[in-house]
Amino acid sequence: MDRLEIKASLSVTDAGEIVGTAWPFGEPDTTGDLIVKGAFNFVSNELPILFQHNPADLIGTWTDAAETADGLVVKGKLHTGHDRARTVLGMVKSGLVSGLSIGFKTKSSTQQGRNRVIAALDLYEISVVRNPAHPRARITGAKNYDAALAAADLIKRFTATLKA
Repeated sequence: MDRLEIKASLSVTDAGEIVGTAWPFGEPDTTGDLIVKGAFNFVSNELPILFQHNPADLIGTWTDAAETADGLVVKGKLHTGHDRARTVLGMVKSGLVSGLSIGFKTKSSTQQGRNRVIAALDLYEISVVRNPAHPRARITGAKNYDAALAAADLIKRFTATLKA
């Protein structure tokens, strides 16, 4: 049975634009998982930004995600027209919350000592979190954005993906 796994640096602007490294390459996380470059399969062009991996706590949309030499770099927009997204924006700006964590299903992996090396995965969401599994998965920037009209459609698509 496949299970959704949670892992993930981050910055935010006053406008709600958020940028970060969702997964840094080159070293394992605190559980021993090491994801290699080329492993990420994006299940959607726009991934949800959740708070603490809670599907009921949709706070934005990741609009860009790309693998670089250093890791999976993401850019998105918080739905600052909603109170919860504004609250999370305040927590990020104050430094209370600065981590990113990915929600995925492993498709291919091998064991190397205590580490699981993940060669292929389906990425379903990237959350803003207080304590990421990977210590280098952090927010690096942010701006304001109101995507209220896209939120309902995104929630429907995300929920349907999890049920599949």
